This record gives sequence, structure tokens and C-alpha cells, in this order.
Amino acid sequence: MNKFLAWLPAVMVLGTVIYRPVKEATETKLVSKNLSFAVYKSSSYTSGAYDNTSAQVHIIVEKVNIRGTRTIVWDKTLDAKSLSQYPSIENALQQKITIANVNEKKEHLVVYYTLTYNSKGSELLMQEGIVVKDEKTSRVDISI
Repeated sequence: MNKFLAWLPAVMVLGTVIYRPVKEATETKLVSKNLSFAVYKSSSYTSGAYDNTSAQVHIIVEKVNIRGTRTIVWDKTLDAKSLSQYPSIENALQQKITIANVNEKKEHLVVYYTLTYNSKGSELLMQEGIVVKDEKTSRVDISI
């Protein structure tokens, strides 16, 4: 019995030492993610065929958890403009946003954008989705 009591403090100290790193590893760490968007035209659109054609951009950022639940955290629509009014890539329309409280272990961000082209009443919708995994994918280029 005395041998057991002699080992008891050592076991308690060892248990405490092991518990701390496990607790820190399982704690939820919320971070802020930075995203940037660049909207530009990919062609000059100087031909007369594009005179009556406009484009509108709708961007949505969603936070998706491991169960697949989606929450919209940012939503913006850029007004429709004539194709020739959009800037070139060198002068792209820039927007930077920060999404707060993202749990890196259980959530990720997805950027969706829809381009709506309107030419004399006829509409064409083009959609794209991008999963933001790291700093390399945090810049989204939207080419009109």
C-alpha cells in the first residue's frame, strides 16, 4: 500500500503534464481570413457587336462546416456595365475583405460568382465556385 501511495503523486503530475497539450490541441482556434477580388475585362470589346452588351457580377462568400452547413458571410452585386467600361487587368476593380471567426479545423470558405451578360434582352449566366484553402487561393480573379 505504501508503494502505491508513493507513486500516486508522480502519476498525478504526469497526468497533468499530458492533459495540457491535449487540451490545447482540441481547443477551437478562430481566425480571420483575408480575401481579395479583381474584376477586369479579358478582351478589349471594341467591336460593334459588343455595343449593346452589358455584364453584371454577383459575388457570394460562404462559410462551410464539416457537416456541409453553408452560411453566407458576404454578398455583393456590382452594377451592370457595358463590356467596354470594365477596366483592363492592369487597372482591375479591386476589393479586399476579411471574414472573421473561421474555425480552420472545421470550416472553409467558398467563393461563388455569377456573371450575367445581357445583349439586347438575351441573358447568359456563367457561374464559378472556388474553395479557399490557403493564401494562394485567397485571391479571386474575375475575368469579364
